[in-house]
Amino acid sequence: MTEPRADHHLLTLTTERLALRPWRDSDLAPWAAMNADPAVREHLGDVLTREQSDASVARFRADFDRRGYGWWAVEVRATGEFIGFAGLDDVDPGLPFTGVEIGWRLARPAWGHGYATEAARAVLAFGFDTLGLQEILAVTTATNHRSQAVMRRLGMTRDPADDFDDPTAPEGPLRPNVVYRVAAVLRPVRP
Repeated sequence: MTEPRADHHLLTLTTERLALRPWRDSDLAPWAAMNADPAVREHLGDVLTREQSDASVARFRADFDRRGYGWWAVEVRATGEFIGFAGLDDVDPGLPFTGVEIGWRLARPAWGHGYATEAARAVLAFGFDTLGLQEILAVTTATNHRSQAVMRRLGMTRDPADDFDDPTAPEGPLRPNVVYRVAAVLRPVRP
């Protein structure tokens, strides 16, 4: 893996419609609103308080500064509207595998526009081309069919032998998880 640039905390990725950029204080209120939406949190657990939501952004910023990658804020370029996040994170300790995981979370009004796939393609390119990762994982609950559809659109594949029960989740629908993977040499070519 290559070393991140010294100015990685300023790094912005752009796509045709989106900017994946560093977090701003003005993102805190819409991020908190997203995390208070039960539909957005359906496959993640309980809704978050404003304090919990703000603390997550502080962690995102610190992680990005420390490692040179993490969760970018995502905005629509044409309007500047904050719509969620996308990025890379180290797999949590205690899971039955290691590596770097891709993820995304969007506000409900941003669903169904292809933004998650568009943002994730930019994140994959960054992970493979800039960081030199050989493989990127994606993890979600077995019932999160929308995210699994994005994973398949990204060219990721699932081996049911990798599926696992999340030891941090309570008994119920959040515990069974699926793992998708894509290798640097197998990623689809952009059209």
